[in-house]
Amino acid sequence: MEVEYTARQVKISKALRAQADEGMERIARILGKSARASVTFSALKRLQVAEVTIQARLQTIVASGEADTLESALRQALEHAESQARRHRDRRIESKRLPTEEKVLTAPPVSRPKARAAQPEAEAAEAKPARARKKASTVIAVHSFPAGKTVVEPHIVSASEAIALKPMTIEEAVKEAEFRDRDLLIFRNLKGEQYVLHRRRDGQMELVELP
Repeated sequence: MEVEYTARQVKISKALRAQADEGMERIARILGKSARASVTFSALKRLQVAEVTIQARLQTIVASGEADTLESALRQALEHAESQARRHRDRRIESKRLPTEEKVLTAPPVSRPKARAAQPEAEAAEAKPARARKKASTVIAVHSFPAGKTVVEPHIVSASEAIALKPMTIEEAVKEAEFRDRDLLIFRNLKGEQYVLHRRRDGQMELVELP
């Protein structure tokens, strides 16, 4: 810590300067080495006065002491300055430990002008007769329809696996459709009659005989 000494109508002895340096070293451990300080010694009639001013990064500390000797006055000023530095450090540590929720709770409540503006309307609604309020509480169902129908372009693919080449019975056709994992199968029986076997949306298989 950089310390500047000023003497007014007094003389700063080596012992007095060593006492000031020791006290400033203790305060520097609390506030940090970047702080700057000035110590002023003066005489006021029969009293000796010592004034200590410390400029920290977030706070300015001012302390003074008055006694019969400069040593006693400096001791008082250093004790007051060190006490202020400790309180400043404790408050800073406590503010860092404070949870975020507690910080939010200390904020002033947000006013809601809309709720106050709606209060006259609520009072006017209460002033209306019971019949009017009963009519106002009627629920009306509103159905909305799209402006236009959604048009889905057809996607046509070739499905040669949907045609069975060899004749088979209906039971064999059902098994063949399950085996191929297909919902549509065109086949012919042993007599040459053609059928279409397809799965409906309800999951049941439907058999259609072709003319």
